[in-house]
Amino acid sequence: MLSVLNAFNSFPLAELEVGHHFYWQLGNLKIHGQVFLTSWFVISILVIASIAATRNAQRIPSGIQNLMEYALEFIRDLAKNQLGEKEYRPWVPFIGTLFLFIFVSNWSGALIPWKLIRLPSGELAAPTNDINTTVALALLTSLAYFYAGFSKRGLGYFKKYIEPTPVLLPIAILEDFTKPLSLSFRLFGNILADELVVAVLVLLVPLFVPLPVMALGLFTSAIQALVFATLAGAYIHEAMEGHGGEEHEEH
Repeated sequence: MLSVLNAFNSFPLAELEVGHHFYWQLGNLKIHGQVFLTSWFVISILVIASIAATRNAQRIPSGIQNLMEYALEFIRDLAKNQLGEKEYRPWVPFIGTLFLFIFVSNWSGALIPWKLIRLPSGELAAPTNDINTTVALALLTSLAYFYAGFSKRGLGYFKKYIEPTPVLLPIAILEDFTKPLSLSFRLFGNILADELVVAVLVLLVPLFVPLPVMALGLFTSAIQALVFATLAGAYIHEAMEGHGGEEHEEH
């Protein structure tokens, strides 16, 4: 077995690495420093905006307070549409955090010239341009809907794996793996593709052609944040209610 593994390690493709990264070494752990730098930048923007909006709140909002209240109302409506009137309130912070972080991250990649900031190796980009970030967000969503299912239905949550027949158990388990995969790769693929298209057009036609593509990128970036948050809410609702089994009694 060891000789087989050594043979694979000597194969040229085993040395292949896509892209260059700015690494931080923390003991035996090697992490992508550029992702943390841009993520902290996005988090700082959200924290500063939140403090500015609530520091001197007025009855008639204006400026940053008006913007943040509009964002809160939008997130509340999003959570309510996905989770229902009775269940949505505890999940507004989680869904709102997902939406705002992804939204600001995507727009930072389109509006901030990260490439002008030089690093010892690698380059800065939107946090959602890295598969590690999108996978982490998808795994957090998976933990959220597992927690929602257990907290609402207890051990009855496991019934979904054997309903309507135990024969579907492998498919039900596979579904739990495909949800975070689809969430992470959809977001990563769209953001990476958008930045690559803009970068290529800037090289070919430096000014006029990239501008409408960048405007379109801002729109699609916002849509991707909305899609991710909407699917997160839908998955949480499905975990709490089962596979469409229980409908709201008022209907």
